[in-house]
Amino acid sequence: MTSSASAAPLRTKFRELEEERERTWEPAALAVNVNQRTALIRDHGKTASVVKAGDVLPQLTLPAVDGSTVSLDDLVAKGPAVLVFFRFAGCPACNIALPHYRDTLWPELKASGIPLLAISPQPTTLLSEIATRHDLPFPIATDTGLKLTRALGLSYTFDEASRQSALAKGGKSEALNGLENTWELPKPAVIVIGPGRVVRFADVSPDWMDRTESDRVLAALGLEKGEASHAA
Repeated sequence: MTSSASAAPLRTKFRELEEERERTWEPAALAVNVNQRTALIRDHGKTASVVKAGDVLPQLTLPAVDGSTVSLDDLVAKGPAVLVFFRFAGCPACNIALPHYRDTLWPELKASGIPLLAISPQPTTLLSEIATRHDLPFPIATDTGLKLTRALGLSYTFDEASRQSALAKGGKSEALNGLENTWELPKPAVIVIGPGRVVRFADVSPDWMDRTESDRVLAALGLEKGEASHAA
């Protein structure tokens, strides 16, 4: 496990992935990916109200991949909690981001008694793969029917080229979000909530290859790396 002090920033890791794709992908396939992300950046916030500090999350209980359930109210019963929204278990960028948070964010949160919950709309039977693959120590939960994702304005729909590309590879929307013929996923986001499910910090990434760095989350909680004080 990489120490938080020596870990490369997420933006560096994503740039390396981008460069690998530029070397190895067919130009047409690369264009589909890049064009979708460019459109999401351009249109972010134009058609939906995106979660922000001061908002109150709905009272929900989510199924976790280990068979348990996670209540948002229980998460914040003793203080703040961190929610990490990601796309799906097979998403290459998610397989960079979640282990990065495991190494650079989770240790400080755990020492301070602050829960972290990672959330995707993917059904738990498929979502469990990412938890097992990376030995993630924090819970992973399913946002069934994209209910929370949509309420927070995080949802985006595949453009036609992305949908056709997924179908050509044998993909089904049910494997991504449990919904038939609904090609919809969350934009990655990190949200800090406090008692009452009130949002204290929200950072949404319309481009899934550009996500919140751990130091920003720790700063929002009033934590410095290496400290173990509770941010109540």
